[in-house]
Amino acid sequence: MSTSILTIKTPGKLNIAGEFAVLEPYKKMATMAVDRFVYTTILSNNKCLLSLDNFDLLNVEWTFTKQNVHIMSEDKRVSFVESAMSIAIRYLEENKFSWSPFKLSVNSELADKSGVKYGLGSSAAVSVSVITAILHKFLQKKPDPSLIFRLAAISHAKTQGNGSGADVAASSFGGVIEYSSFQAYWLNEVYQSTDQVIELVKRDWPFLSIRPIQIPDHVYICIGWTGKPASTPKLVDKVLQLKQDNPTKFAHFLTESEQAVEKFMNGMQASDIPLILEGIKQNRMALRTVGQNANVEIETPSLSKLCDLAELHGGAGKPSGAGGGDSGIAFMPSESSAKALMKAWEQEGIKPLDLKISTSGSIILE
Repeated sequence: MSTSILTIKTPGKLNIAGEFAVLEPYKKMATMAVDRFVYTTILSNNKCLLSLDNFDLLNVEWTFTKQNVHIMSEDKRVSFVESAMSIAIRYLEENKFSWSPFKLSVNSELADKSGVKYGLGSSAAVSVSVITAILHKFLQKKPDPSLIFRLAAISHAKTQGNGSGADVAASSFGGVIEYSSFQAYWLNEVYQSTDQVIELVKRDWPFLSIRPIQIPDHVYICIGWTGKPASTPKLVDKVLQLKQDNPTKFAHFLTESEQAVEKFMNGMQASDIPLILEGIKQNRMALRTVGQNANVEIETPSLSKLCDLAELHGGAGKPSGAGGGDSGIAFMPSESSAKALMKAWEQEGIKPLDLKISTSGSIILE
């Protein structure tokens, strides 16, 4: 057990391709960790305290009773932290590791100074960061990224209720990954029927797959912020409603998305830029069509402009994540085309984000 102050640095994420389809069994998506971070500091204390700097919640007391952390605040924004702390401490106790009162402080740079989110997976990164900090402090060995991912996936899924967990995976493992989801409905059902978290962590997760992929050196990634934040859970619910209302159109979307992601992945593996761009363009069209069919605006006018400009400059762009605002991502074939695109974005009121791939998941700051 560590008695010193520990600070954990955890990357955010940006989805690349395969959104919404990844919610279905065995459908793949590409996602990446980015170099904007959540910082979680933990230190021993005579009282159990929590500070969430971004929400101006400072030194709030918490307790752990009946296998759950209870934070003494009416602010609903503490829910993801509360769940992550609960799962981490349950895991410690079930493994007979002792823990003592501590103070936890969380500070996120995944939004701008006014609190506007860019779509970088804030709640997932916070969940991963909090769990990593608690495990690092009280386990007698360094926690494996796979353990961190599974505990964070459990805590995040039971709080959010839906979602793929791709953002949790990106923050846990870092780099660029090919991912298929554990299926939130499956994980929540099994969690409800399993007595111990350690049982759930050790068992087979039949739908899950995670594989690192390499971005070719001569591909340039540009990320633009449209100025409008989006609500992922609401968009997810509306798209999934199409599955009930029109199964044929939803099935067509799944096929188009799967083909697009496969082209993108094959292009990555072969360093084939035209194939990468073709995959991105096909995924863009699939998302736009499913949005129209579900009567929800995935590709907003600003995202359309972002994507069209990428194509005009010889590349390809698409919404990143659920769409409806937030950020878009573009792949460009040269440094000069990437610079020209970002200049064109700025002229249209789209803010280029200075984001790069974060090669690692959560790490201890020395």
